[in-house]
Amino acid sequence: MNDMAADGQNRETRERDVIDLAPAPARPVAPEVQPEPAGKGDMSIPEEEIARITDDVVAALKRVHDPEIPVDIYELGLIYKVDLEDDRTLKVQMTLTAPGCPVAGEMPLWVQEACNSVDGVERTEVDLTFDPPWTPDRMTDEARLQLNML
Repeated sequence: MNDMAADGQNRETRERDVIDLAPAPARPVAPEVQPEPAGKGDMSIPEEEIARITDDVVAALKRVHDPEIPVDIYELGLIYKVDLEDDRTLKVQMTLTAPGCPVAGEMPLWVQEACNSVDGVERTEVDLTFDPPWTPDRMTDEARLQLNML
């Protein structure tokens, strides 16, 4: 992604690998989950393992469903960001479809349990945010198809 050292700025040694789920483009597609390289030689977790963990985390998130909407939270676009730190703590930033969601207290625990089941993740911390608020624009085409919104 952005190598600050390349543009002449000083850079502190990274302590985590970032998997960033940017907001969906105008025409939603499945969100890309990509680790942000820390710079050659800086990663304490091998790139191959980061790739495997990334795939496994996405699969785990796809097993969590909003009980009111028959689509998984990943395809709904409820996952904003996932950081994998060097100590193998996974930090997940997510939202809900609405602040008054009846499972607001439970869904972060479901996400935590799903991510903790991934081999290579020691623990998961889930941060629930409503900034930016979720909108249907964040859904992937797959989610729209499942909800007959295409």
